[in-house]
Amino acid sequence: MIINSLRCELLTPPDASGKLAVVLHGRGDSTAGFYWMPNYMGLPEVSWLLVNAPDPWNDGFSWYDLPPNHGPGIERSQGLLDRLFDELDAQGYPPENIVLFGFSQGCLLTLEWGGRTDLPLAGCIGVSGYCFNALNLGAEASEAAKQRPWFVSHGKEDEVLPYHVTAGQIRTLQDAGLPIDFRSYAKTHTIDPDLADIRAAFVEMFDLGPDA
Repeated sequence: MIINSLRCELLTPPDASGKLAVVLHGRGDSTAGFYWMPNYMGLPEVSWLLVNAPDPWNDGFSWYDLPPNHGPGIERSQGLLDRLFDELDAQGYPPENIVLFGFSQGCLLTLEWGGRTDLPLAGCIGVSGYCFNALNLGAEASEAAKQRPWFVSHGKEDEVLPYHVTAGQIRTLQDAGLPIDFRSYAKTHTIDPDLADIRAAFVEMFDLGPDA
């Protein structure tokens, strides 16, 4: 399916309740890289919208160009997310029922867009990412972003995005009022081994209860 120029795949389980996880992949990946996620998370009430980045990149796709040329692409992709969430609301997925998840480049967009949008999202989860400009984001953070729950994780052995850079940026955002639960793991640039904590964050943000 195409939603405002973004190729997306909507995975809706039989017991879906209207809650939606929107998933943004990293550079060089695609929606196919997250086909495993709905089954692994095992949340039968939740639908999953896997979103493909707009720009071809080797065998996959990218949300923006490499530094130092990444600013225009980041701004463009934030605009695409604005329009995507407007369309989701029109299709019956109000923002308060949506958790935004992003890995790597997707994490940057989760922080940069999720930190600014006035939409009352159920929560934001970012893994192995960083900020374009943490000081600007902190200054421009919306009141809605300061009220919603956040979970961000990063690996101390990340070979792509240095841990100390991201950790420092997160402290800047926390000081600006974003209530980010920041977790560190002995891992490289990957999602595992924080999957259990990510699942727990989804459960809490979606208010699925202790038996989920």
